[in-house]
Amino acid sequence: MAQAQAQVPHPPLEGAQLVIGTIAVSLAVFMNVLDTSIANVSIPSISGDLGVSSDQGTWVITSFAVANAISVPLTGWLTDRVGQVRLFMASIVLFVLSSWMCGLSPNLPFLLASRVLQGAVAGPMIPLSQTLLLASYPRAKAPMALSMWAMTTLIAPVAGPILGGWISDNISWPWIFYVNIPVGAAAAVATWAIFRNRDSVLRKAPIDGVGLGLLIVWVGSLQVMLDKGKDLDWFSSTTIVVLGLVAVIALAFFIVWELTAEHPVVDLSLFSRRNFTGGTIALSIGYGLYFGNLVLLPLWLQTDIGYTATEAGLVMAPVGVFAILLSPVTGKILPRTDPRYIATLSFLIFALCFWMRSRYTTGVDTYSLMLPTLIQGIGMAGFFIPLVSITLSGLPGHRIPAASGLSNFVRIMCGGIGTSIFQTAWDHRTIMHHAQLTEQANAYNPAFGQSIHQMGAAGYSQPQAYGLFNSMVTQQAAQLGVNDLFFISAGIFVALIALIWITRPERAGGDAGAAAAAAH
Repeated sequence: MAQAQAQVPHPPLEGAQLVIGTIAVSLAVFMNVLDTSIANVSIPSISGDLGVSSDQGTWVITSFAVANAISVPLTGWLTDRVGQVRLFMASIVLFVLSSWMCGLSPNLPFLLASRVLQGAVAGPMIPLSQTLLLASYPRAKAPMALSMWAMTTLIAPVAGPILGGWISDNISWPWIFYVNIPVGAAAAVATWAIFRNRDSVLRKAPIDGVGLGLLIVWVGSLQVMLDKGKDLDWFSSTTIVVLGLVAVIALAFFIVWELTAEHPVVDLSLFSRRNFTGGTIALSIGYGLYFGNLVLLPLWLQTDIGYTATEAGLVMAPVGVFAILLSPVTGKILPRTDPRYIATLSFLIFALCFWMRSRYTTGVDTYSLMLPTLIQGIGMAGFFIPLVSITLSGLPGHRIPAASGLSNFVRIMCGGIGTSIFQTAWDHRTIMHHAQLTEQANAYNPAFGQSIHQMGAAGYSQPQAYGLFNSMVTQQAAQLGVNDLFFISAGIFVALIALIWITRPERAGGDAGAAAAAAH
């Protein structure tokens, strides 16, 4: 009887209820995604105020990321036991409570404990937001629901560093957490008012204790390794080697256990579906490239071009213009076209933007910095929506929460991996280019000799001239290093198009929308 009841979908929302429900879910997602990046630029302020080192302060980011990464893939299992609406409501309320606790933290241990709670309760929020939105719209308008979701997911990571830097500079760091309270409260009230009678049927599956334990071990080890690898010089550190081995061994056991368990905590059998696998991998690698560059570009602007944190954030801001304007357009045309065409165009636009950035010089002007960012917004409008549609295509309704949770988990992990790889690769490429450039600094190179002579004529002593020359080489090496990574990113985006075309999605908005609408 319960199974039969589970297959009866709630009718789509209409009118004001649909508008309020969409806004409520989008607010919750924006608050969640914003918190993944808003604290990054505030670490110096937090560390100084709490009397700890910057290295200790970075655990504010790590603790949230580890807890979040562990809880996201549990969404499907928790949904079966708690219900979609109740779980989503609990996530919002506990997120607001933990944000308040973060702001009140008198010391670092209390702040880290609050961030762990915040990250853990944030996990189910994004996958369930997709499910609730899709179930609220008519089947034919499912892509429009995804477009509403995509706008908040794409803009929040850009807004986070800008807002976090401004709050830290002009108010105080606790307010980067306090801003969540009114937003979360409004989202919770509106969500309960609209969705309280639209919950899913519960399925009391046994607890997969072994799978849950293995998940915590391998995800926790991998996330700490990624976050601390750069500071500890990666595999020259015994700590990083041990974390890597633990992550690999626990992951191997986790995969074997989950594929054979009767009630797995994460449904890995979803990867047997071509659409889910192709869509998830293309989306996740693309997001890893996007997020890695989202961290790399402002970092390069601040360390080598002389931009402040706020100025670097503002350079990234134009990405939201076309993303906001065109996402609804993508949602409208997706039901009438093959989502693979839109996703392919999006990846080509990303490749174009990164190729344009690969041609930057140390004298780059603001216009040249902002033009690719503005164009990138066009690609972002067609990035999430068709790929999520492909990923969910062909899935029965009761598997949507688990599929969304697993897909978002892989995407979030790739975002963290992308960030770590890009920062480390930039260091290595910078060192390589610095060595190659300094090879030219010898008495047999007329250009080098002339440069030193000109500096001497300008009043510099020989040690000063050598120091100035080294500074110029360092800046140029960093420039060449970041150009390499932009160029490689462009090439990978082109290569990812092949993954898109191994999928065979049904008509956009049809099966995915129907499945999501039947999720109750």
